[in-house]
Amino acid sequence: MRIEAISEALRAAGAKPRHEALALRGWAHGLALDAFARRPQWCFPARLQAALPALEAQLAALATVVAEHPAADGGARLLLQLADGHGIEAVLLPREGLCVSTQVGCAVGCLFCMTGRGGLLRQLGSAEVVAQVALARARRPLRRVVFMGMGEPAHNLDNVLEAITLLGTAGGLAHKNLVFSTVGDRRAFERLPQGVVKPALALSLHTTKPALREELLPRAPRIEPAELVALGEAYARATGYPIQYQWTLLEGINDGDDEVEGIAALLAGKYAVMNFIPYNRIEGLPYRRPSWERATAMARALQQRGVLAKLRRSAAQDVEGGCGQLRARLQPAVAVPRAR
Repeated sequence: MRIEAISEALRAAGAKPRHEALALRGWAHGLALDAFARRPQWCFPARLQAALPALEAQLAALATVVAEHPAADGGARLLLQLADGHGIEAVLLPREGLCVSTQVGCAVGCLFCMTGRGGLLRQLGSAEVVAQVALARARRPLRRVVFMGMGEPAHNLDNVLEAITLLGTAGGLAHKNLVFSTVGDRRAFERLPQGVVKPALALSLHTTKPALREELLPRAPRIEPAELVALGEAYARATGYPIQYQWTLLEGINDGDDEVEGIAALLAGKYAVMNFIPYNRIEGLPYRRPSWERATAMARALQQRGVLAKLRRSAAQDVEGGCGQLRARLQPAVAVPRAR
């Protein structure tokens, strides 16, 4: 379901443009559709008001919570069921954040990611993306949304950008707090600068070695790390937001001194932040996270070379909050080779 279908339903029930805008604002904030229409001059006409319960029930069914697992860090892992029965995941993050999914499954097939093991089942509609935000906002305050859950946002670009536009306008979220995460796709670099809402950009790098990146991300677009950084830098300078480079730390694979030197060479002088994320263990996969001491040493070495580096603790890690892990419990295990 796309946002336009909601607008059409509102208009069919007699909504004028101002009523439509107020209803979408209420939904995007996790409130009743008429939550912002309580002043006399904004009141909905009787026919529209009568149609709201049925429409709100339809919107509530877009994503419902099947299981919620609170974590010690204040986050929570949510297993959601869509109206057609498919399952996706969202993660409530500490400090008023939310990680949302953009697809059921994923076609990129990153070897260390549980979601990619099952392939892509279908795209999420723009309304299903916003529904995750509405659901989260009904539970707690929210000021940041990252599109880093199940799926590759660049492979569902129209729907994701529609959702971002609504969240950054009627939804009232700061544009820099809407984070579009991608392995790197030329279509995204073309479309993102054209939007009314220009989100922050997170690029999944994971290695500075082209051959290793092709192995770890087998179906990602063939953009070498140096060119990916150049494309990211252009977007950073155009928007005024630093690029967030994501790097899942895999012991013995991408945690060596050679990678530290490669990152320093790529990001020196760039408007960028390197986010090191120790691998979130997944049963059945052979990867391991390096020690916290090793991860800290990598971040410190980059800081000494003038590259801003941060070491992230994955949200909801104690309840296996990595993308696809909760949903995967319902799927049979698939053997995945280890990159060398």
